Order: sequence, then structure tokens, then C-alpha cells
Amino acid sequence: MGRKRKTVWRWRIVALLLLAAMLAAGWGWWEAMRWQPARASYPVQGALVGAADGAVDFNALRATGADFVYLEASSGAGDRDASFPRNLAMASDAMLPHGVVHAYDPCIPAERQAANFVTIVPRDARMLPPAIALDKLASDCGDPIIEAGLESELTTFINQVEGHTGQPVVLKVSRTFEDAYGIATRIERNLWLERDFLEPEYALRPWTLWTATTHLRGESSDNALRWVVVQP
Repeated sequence: MGRKRKTVWRWRIVALLLLAAMLAAGWGWWEAMRWQPARASYPVQGALVGAADGAVDFNALRATGADFVYLEASSGAGDRDASFPRNLAMASDAMLPHGVVHAYDPCIPAERQAANFVTIVPRDARMLPPAIALDKLASDCGDPIIEAGLESELTTFINQVEGHTGQPVVLKVSRTFEDAYGIATRIERNLWLERDFLEPEYALRPWTLWTATTHLRGESSDNALRWVVVQP
């Protein structure tokens, strides 16, 4: 009988520990969905928005603390974000400062990507500096010549985007891309880095923009927001 009681108590303790772990995980997830960097440390904050975020209410986004928004616009030589025209109009109507992002594909010549970008992105001196998202690796192209010419082709694309917009670009560099090519130390442009909850350090020089969380929930969107801050 004594052994049976000990077994029952062990199972009860295990159950309580599991319940406590589940409650702690739930609390942590709840906090993650509400967390954003303190305004005292980062006074200027905003969001990155694209078709994957669904319908975004830009007035609500501004009311909940966004000082600016970046809009995913184009990718590669022909892909365009389906929500970009709507998002561009809505951001303008909400009087929310905005810029655009192009996802760079190293497998596609710079000239073709630039043609895609200039076709969809208007010339507007009021817009924020354009950002180039660097995530896809040239090694995925399966052509060593492409990988060897990555920096040259990227520089060509940068020059054409800057010629169209009249502003220096921001390089939105993923950790994977930076680890592979060290592009942050080879091309001197402002950096946009990413890391949930903790400041990123992988570029080995200061960043200008930081995607601080990809989990933030708010009334402006049904989906989680990618929340971005500016280096003070």
C-alpha cells in the first residue's frame, strides 16, 4: 500500500511540474506577443508590411505607435508584392512615412531586377530610403561564376536603385547572408539587421534599423507584425 501511495504522489508531482511548465510557456508567449523595445531607448519605431501580413489598417498602425512603415514591393526580375499598391495608397492616406523593400535574388542579373523595381516603385522624394533585402545565397544558384560576381552585380543594382530614387539604399542583411559573404564590411551603406528580442551584432558594425520582433500582435493586423526600430 505504501509503495502505491508513493507512485501516486510521484505522478501528481510530475503532473504539477508539467502544468507549471505549460503555464510558464503560455505566459512567455503572451509576453512575446506584446513586447516591443522601450521607447526611452528607441524613440522611433515602425513596422515592415507585405502581402503575407494580410490586410493592415494603417491608421490603427499609426495610432498604436508606428512612426513609419516599410512596404515589401518587389522581388527578383518579375515578382511583385500583391498588396503593394494598396499598402502604398493606405500608408499615404494615413500620412505615415514609408519606404519600400526589394528582395534581391543573386541568381538574376541586376539589370532585370532594377527594371522590375523602377516599374513598380514611384519616384517620390518624400519616401524613406529604399531597402534591399539580402537573404537568398548565391550558392543556391548552382553557378560558381554567379557567386564570384555577387558583389559586382549587387553594386550595379544598388547604383540603379539609387539613381531612380535619389537616395542611398539600406542593406537589409540576414545573418545567413552576412555569415556567407561579409557584405556589411564590403559595401558601405546603412544596415538593417534582424534578431528577435536582442540587439543583433553579426554585421560587426553599427546598424541603422533593427527588426526587433516578428511576434508583435496589435489591432492593426490579424497577423503578427514585424516591428522595426531606428538606432537612436
